[in-house]
Amino acid sequence: MRKVAAAVMLGLITAPALAQDHVPMYGEQTDKTESQKADDIRAERAYQRSLNNVPNQKAVDPWGAARGDDASKKPAKPAVKHSSKAKSGSTAN
Repeated sequence: MRKVAAAVMLGLITAPALAQDHVPMYGEQTDKTESQKADDIRAERAYQRSLNNVPNQKAVDPWGAARGDDASKKPAKPAVKHSSKAKSGSTAN
């Protein structure tokens, strides 16, 4: 009895898979009707229009708060070169 029940269950599981005409494989092109092609073209145009509606965003500085406002606006200062000569003159009176 168990073997018959298992065979019936297996038949019920595989019947929908065998009833399909053709399952397209990966990369396989399917034939489309003219209305499907027109729908695809309209969908692509709508997608491109929606991309044009997205506003341009300004550059984001994630470390701006850590550096502070002044540090992000000022350019880096060049290194100061010290001369090896001793200064003449004294400061003591």
